[in-house]
Amino acid sequence: MTATKPSPATGDRRQRKARRTRDALATAACDLLLERGAAATTVEAIAERADVTRRTFSRHFAGKEDAALDFVRRDGARINELLRARPADEPPLLAYRRAVRAWLDDREDPAWHVRPRMRRLVALTDTEPDLFAAYQRIRVDAQEESIRIVADRLGTDDARDVRPAAVVDAAAGVLIAALRLWARGDQPDPGAADLAALVERAYDALISEAAAATPAGTEEDREQAP
Repeated sequence: MTATKPSPATGDRRQRKARRTRDALATAACDLLLERGAAATTVEAIAERADVTRRTFSRHFAGKEDAALDFVRRDGARINELLRARPADEPPLLAYRRAVRAWLDDREDPAWHVRPRMRRLVALTDTEPDLFAAYQRIRVDAQEESIRIVADRLGTDDARDVRPAAVVDAAAGVLIAALRLWARGDQPDPGAADLAALVERAYDALISEAAAATPAGTEEDREQAP
């Protein structure tokens, strides 16, 4: 007898169920970390809050920090998806900036950073070493994918050409700087518009400073030029 393959509908249901379980675990991890702190939060408590087993947790996440920061991974994947979709003739830095803006403006699949209490969790990554380490791993993975996307757009090899990494590290660094400043703000409940405006100002600042740092743009460099 031959095994019956699951129908596409069955596969879709399984994927939706797995996505709901993963989201429930991520939400539980965020809630418990904010309620109890990292030291007092256990994987067992997260699984219990999400009403699943410890084994189910392990199928989705390596640890509590990975679960709590699953929104970072999803946001990184979404930005890369939008970056791939930018027009081919758009300069890479502008393409990344517009991908970030599209991500922040999306109301159907909103960025997790702008959801309730996420600002507190972003701020917590600066004070909890294990959470910070997990954040950096997830961020680096997303940026490595961005570098490959930019290299493809430029038709170059990112192992030999510094441009893709330089563009992505600068563009992603701007976003991270804006997020950290946003997370430390004193507004009680900043929303998407506040973060989007801050990100735009941060990109404007990068472009302005880069122009000022161009050798031809400084009097000192002109004086030293042969």
